[in-house]
Amino acid sequence: MRILLVHTGGTIGMVQTEDGFAPQKGVVEAEVDRLINAGEITASVDIVTLEPLIDSAQAIPADWSRIAQSIHAASADYDGFVVTHGTDTLAYTAGALCLALPGLRQPVIVTGAMLPLTVTGSDGSRNLREALLAAQSTAPGVWVQFAGRLLHGARVRKSHSSSFDAFEAEACDVAPLLPAAEPGCHEIAHHNVGIFSITPGPCMDLLAHAVERCEGLVLRCYGSGTAPDTPQMRAALAKAQAKGIPVIAVSQCPEGGMKLGTYAAGKVMRDNGVVDGRDITPEMAYVKMHACLTRGDDYEASRAFLATSQCGELAS
Repeated sequence: MRILLVHTGGTIGMVQTEDGFAPQKGVVEAEVDRLINAGEITASVDIVTLEPLIDSAQAIPADWSRIAQSIHAASADYDGFVVTHGTDTLAYTAGALCLALPGLRQPVIVTGAMLPLTVTGSDGSRNLREALLAAQSTAPGVWVQFAGRLLHGARVRKSHSSSFDAFEAEACDVAPLLPAAEPGCHEIAHHNVGIFSITPGPCMDLLAHAVERCEGLVLRCYGSGTAPDTPQMRAALAKAQAKGIPVIAVSQCPEGGMKLGTYAAGKVMRDNGVVDGRDITPEMAYVKMHACLTRGDDYEASRAFLATSQCGELAS
């Protein structure tokens, strides 16, 4: 059994510096050696370090492609993959890998830690060990191993800023995997994607500006899919539709999803071509919008792509 570990940085491999915790090469590598020497991991583990190591707050879509390309290039040589990653943007990366690696034949396990391996009481050793074990036995797809739980990579979200049990994912019967006849690697290029949150009396100048500057928009709505039906809101969404800018609506509620049409207050979105994001997470909606724009489809094809579950990101 051969496993490739792709180390990107993040808290798990950090050390204390005068400016705070920062990634350092050798930390994760030393822990993998320790786990193997202690007999806790029996598989052969190779490590590739994506330099420069980063705090995941610095991650951009190009990093999703770096990770995906590293996995795809080695897909014929390994039985499983582990990606060590910072927790702040881990959910985005897991979702991106689901869309970037069609036809996966091995498990890809994304993990990290809330405390560095270099700190007493760190959760890093447990998460790393369990991720390496999961890479030997889990079904093909992109999964997140964290705090003793294996989570769906297209539905995962960070739900706590400090607890070791920091991630949640709603259950799904569809594997976190983009179906394809053969393994591949899809680029997800960087596009101008904006996120606008509905609030009581929102600053509509921001939405109007986003429509002028962005290529795609994620609209974070109330509850099951409502937004203020005002002339300014209608004008902004109508202009997005006229310009062929895809817009997807997601719920601000972390659970339950949404359904446009439940309330009359969602009519402003239905009238202007906004895609019902149903139970997709905001993180995955953002990633999926980048993937959608990278495809280069026309407006209606883009809306269809966004509205259709690709890898289990939409349960219904």
